[in-house]
Amino acid sequence: MKLLRPIALALVLAAAFFYFTTWRSSPLRPANWISRPTKVEITEAAGTESLDPEEQNNILVYRKNIPSVVNITSKAVAFDFFYGLVPQEGQGSGFVIDKDGHILTNYHVIADARQVEVTMHNRKKFRATVVGSDPAHDLAVIQISAPNLTPAVLGDSRNLQVGQKVYAIGNPFGLAGTMTRGIVSSIRPVKEPNGTTIDEAIQTDAAINPGNSGGPLMNWHGEVIGINTMILSSVGQNAGIGFAIPINTAKAVLNDLVTMGRVRRPELGVETLPIGPELADQMGLPVDFGLLIVKVLPGRGAERAGLRAGNQRAYVGNYPIMLGGDLIVAIDGENVQERQDLSQIMDAHRAGDTVKVTIYRGKQKMDVNVTLSEAREQI
Repeated sequence: MKLLRPIALALVLAAAFFYFTTWRSSPLRPANWISRPTKVEITEAAGTESLDPEEQNNILVYRKNIPSVVNITSKAVAFDFFYGLVPQEGQGSGFVIDKDGHILTNYHVIADARQVEVTMHNRKKFRATVVGSDPAHDLAVIQISAPNLTPAVLGDSRNLQVGQKVYAIGNPFGLAGTMTRGIVSSIRPVKEPNGTTIDEAIQTDAAINPGNSGGPLMNWHGEVIGINTMILSSVGQNAGIGFAIPINTAKAVLNDLVTMGRVRRPELGVETLPIGPELADQMGLPVDFGLLIVKVLPGRGAERAGLRAGNQRAYVGNYPIMLGGDLIVAIDGENVQERQDLSQIMDAHRAGDTVKVTIYRGKQKMDVNVTLSEAREQI
């Protein structure tokens, strides 16, 4: 009996300690303190706030362009070693360029496709036909037969400034009608996965993801200034570095793509050697830049215009060249220092155009008008 009294007292003290230190504040105890009002009182905004000018412009750009942007689904067949022919499906974007149903997109969106289907912003679907393609510029035109189409307004990609606001509309991951916003991050040449180079590509931090390819990149006024085409990312998703083909590159070949199905790529018809200060000094040239004509191709525009190739054999390393030819320093007033410069100028023209070629023939500077011929080997 004497032993039970201390034990009972200890139990009582322990129970009291547990009640006052744990049970009263425990979330497991019955919530008798919860109220049950007849109506919940919440704090609401006084009214719908007006949109600021920037938000209003975002909405206007979207509403102006969303009827023109389409989702493109391409179906192709690939060969698998174990299963044989396996159907494959890809998705991209594009935008309507005229009332006849022509749609501009990337070549890689429809490459090798056996069937192309277009879904409009109102979810209507149409079978599309590939009208023309230009793999060298990663461009393609497809066409649908549909009423009441709204063509996009094509702007001008010249003189774009880093920092300009841009918008991208497309179907990233199949999420139709998605718009993102950013700025022009840079203007630079960039090489695509297939090895082709986009001259003066528009770099942007506007979110671009798989499915955006072929969709429009627009300026503050909602005018298309580029065609979204690729991203740089280690995970294959947006990392803030996307690239678009300048719309002027597309406009230069659109007529050929629609009327002929291919691009009549222009050329001067010469083989050249880039000249730098060191070579210019060794050769005694009057200027330290330009493209030295080492061969004039027969039957091309340069030959018909009277441009001259070299006639003195020499070597650059182990590479034989002919010296004494005309030195091209400018075309239509634009300086030409590298073959890339010549390529960019050709991209802005079509076969049959006439350009003013500024050359040095010996020490004499002169201008020669050359009618561009069509490249015999289409890229």
